[in-house]
Amino acid sequence: MAGKYTLIWRFRVRPDCLADYLACYGPDGDWVRLFRRSPGFCETLLLKDLTVPDWYLTIDRWRSEAAYGEFRREFALEYRQLDRQCEGLTLAEEFLGAFCEENRGAELPETC
Repeated sequence: MAGKYTLIWRFRVRPDCLADYLACYGPDGDWVRLFRRSPGFCETLLLKDLTVPDWYLTIDRWRSEAAYGEFRREFALEYRQLDRQCEGLTLAEEFLGAFCEENRGAELPETC
């Protein structure tokens, strides 16, 4: 059985915009609030790089690739607006890829 669909992004945050970045990308931030409008959303993890200052990873997890695609279609306008709103908070943004967990037959929890 295929596991959750996971998108990973890497950001270099402008030091003078860290508080605003965390307000947008944190666990209760603007992006998570938008994602939560979709029943296919599972969670977002925000990781701070401990070796390179100002670098963060976001890991967005969805029930499936189809669930993510449905979200992008349904909330396309809101997604674009929020993306534009957050543009000035970072010096660099890189999409690292889309991944599927190898669960070795394990079922997904009912909460996700």
